[in-house]
Amino acid sequence: MTQAATVETAAQLGINLPSAVWDRLAVHVQLLRKWQPAINLVSPATLDDAWHRHVLDSLQLLPLIPQEAHTLVDLGSGAGFPGLVIAATRPDLAIRLIEADARKSVFLAEVSRAVAPNVTILTTRIEAAPPEPADVVTARALAPLSKLLEWASRFVADPTICLFHKGERVDNELTEAERRWMMDIDRVPSVTAPGAAILRVARLRSRR
Repeated sequence: MTQAATVETAAQLGINLPSAVWDRLAVHVQLLRKWQPAINLVSPATLDDAWHRHVLDSLQLLPLIPQEAHTLVDLGSGAGFPGLVIAATRPDLAIRLIEADARKSVFLAEVSRAVAPNVTILTTRIEAAPPEPADVVTARALAPLSKLLEWASRFVADPTICLFHKGERVDNELTEAERRWMMDIDRVPSVTAPGAAILRVARLRSRR
């Protein structure tokens, strides 16, 4: 999928962004392609289709983020999907990207300087990051749901919502996670991968 096709598909989802925002997202994609040979930021098989597999996949979170939200934490930010994409489109949000890999953090810093100055990058393990509550917590392709919820709980204070990309094993992961966690769950079908979903988690609390 090209940038133009992504713009068209996003519009069909009700996501209409100014041309300046699309320009910033193009810089993100350009830097991804520049850095990928040196650092394994994304699966090499997805690089040629970065607009669809990574940018659009991140953009589909936008309708799920409350307009009144002020803060967002992105766990295991990697190549900046979805954290940097959201930052580029929602400059009103104060966004923390948590990434333990120092090389990936350097990449995130370069992209953020170009496209999203509203970002703070924490180069640390998630469990060592300051447990400051956020309005929204995001994560993509990071860990099974039960582990994600354990990490996310450090940043949750009602009415925090969590938005997690999940693949075809989402039902199994939900069954496992519900043994330890109580939560309100909405499952939104992914627009980029058949069988995948975005989980919207609210009112997260432990059974223990």
